[in-house]
Amino acid sequence: MGLEEVVPAISLIAILILILPAFIRSNSKLKRFLTNLFIWAIIVLFVMIASYLIFK
Repeated sequence: MGLEEVVPAISLIAILILILPAFIRSNSKLKRFLTNLFIWAIIVLFVMIASYLIFK
């Protein structure tokens, strides 16, 4: 694992540590959490499909 793989991984973990407490606090109810998770799943799926079709 080279430096070009380690640095992005560390930055993603740092961003997750910064964002996770606010995300958990704002999604304290299960219904709201599942709704937000569903919305993010749709966004990620759309981006993955779009990038697949563009870079195919």
